[in-house]
Amino acid sequence: MIRIAICDDEKYMSDHIKAMASDFFRKKNREIHLRTFLSGEELLNYNGQIDILFLDVQMKGMDGMETAKRLREDQFRGFLIFITVLRDMVFQSFEVQAYDYLVKPVDEKQFEKTMERLYASVCSAKEDSLLVQKGYEGRIIPKNEIVFCEIIDRKIYLNLVSGEVVDYYERIENLETKLDSHFFRCHRSYLINLKHLKGYKNGTAYMDIGIAVPVSRLGSREFSGVVLQYMKNM
Repeated sequence: MIRIAICDDEKYMSDHIKAMASDFFRKKNREIHLRTFLSGEELLNYNGQIDILFLDVQMKGMDGMETAKRLREDQFRGFLIFITVLRDMVFQSFEVQAYDYLVKPVDEKQFEKTMERLYASVCSAKEDSLLVQKGYEGRIIPKNEIVFCEIIDRKIYLNLVSGEVVDYYERIENLETKLDSHFFRCHRSYLINLKHLKGYKNGTAYMDIGIAVPVSRLGSREFSGVVLQYMKNM
């Protein structure tokens, strides 16, 4: 499922973008969840996952640029598309890592052209990400942000670069099949991301976030070869 948010203080424009987005993803046969917001303040108070955000630049109260800056400061990593009457937005857009901007009035051809490019990027990003399902909530986590995974009592704990730990129910064998060759099963309870490996000594892998992970005797036999192969492919 792709989660889409539209933030615009003009309801007719919000409805227009909503209709075009719904039609686009219906043709792609992709399920979406779509929410609308009438102000930057309302959007910033939302704690849910957003994959694609359409954000009006000129709004009453907090404008779109300030809203975008605060979102990025809060680690928002979704695709950001500005909606604006201003054509010369390109340099400001770089500041907040905007994917593109749509000039009002937004016509269907302009919208579809942007969305075709964005859709390819979303599909590519999802291949490099892990979908974590926790109850009725889903979260997309980039694989390169996972330092190591630990299983305790049928529960997976993903230790992220940020220091956050995300837990959910999953068999480690199933998780292993969803990850790529950058991950190594060093112990029956641990998977480490070789991208974040800092060192190894006496049955212990030292990760770049300052945490030590045990390596089993069986894992130790393969470890040197796996690391060397990884370094060759870098």
